[in-house]
Amino acid sequence: MRRLLVAVAALLFLSGCSPAGQPQTGLRQIPLVVDTPNGPVKFTVALANTDETRRVGLMFRKTMPADEGMLFDFRKEQYASFWMKDTILPLDMLFIKADGTISTIAENAIPYSEEPVPSSEPVQAVLEINGGRARALGIAAGEKVHGKIFGNGP
Repeated sequence: MRRLLVAVAALLFLSGCSPAGQPQTGLRQIPLVVDTPNGPVKFTVALANTDETRRVGLMFRKTMPADEGMLFDFRKEQYASFWMKDTILPLDMLFIKADGTISTIAENAIPYSEEPVPSSEPVQAVLEINGGRARALGIAAGEKVHGKIFGNGP
């Protein structure tokens, strides 16, 4: 039994996921720049690009710096739907097409809600940032997100 527990703990550590009830750690951090009417804004985001890291997302996080977030990369455009189960922080969800164009923004998603928050069209990625941050920065649909996964930079 002890060997099994050690093996499970090792798998969780190696996969970058945390035990149930804990925020996930160890994800690769990447830079993103979002165009706004007041100029570009830089974010450092955790990259969720596997089924498991996307499933856990920002669940159980109690705080997040204003210039951080999480980018869910699906690697190809598809319809996406999110929920806020076990997510403590209100979040803005920026649905992003493959060329980096913001399709739509779901503002201030309600913590713990199991109500689906869907994209309005196929998207390659979703950027989650602190709730209210998109409006405060003037980020709107049609703006560009720049990052290597979109083929347009940093």
